Amino acid sequence: MKDHLIRFNLQAPWEEVAEKIKETNIHITDEDLAYIPGKENELLNRLEKKMSLDRENIIYLIESISGNQGIAS
Repeated sequence: MKDHLIRFNLQAPWEEVAEKIKETNIHITDEDLAYIPGKENELLNRLEKKMSLDRENIIYLIESISGNQGIAS
């Protein structure tokens, strides 16, 4: 099965989003959050395993953190 192309709608830099994810998920490492544009599926696969969330919820989490630009915790 081929993964469909995923593109995040980020309104904040990835580094800020990653830091917020680490603040609330202490078991997530920098390696887990390594992100290269165009390789979103690899990131999502790692986070699905570590966070026990499905892909849609992880995408929602990433985009909602980005959209709040540090306002929400």
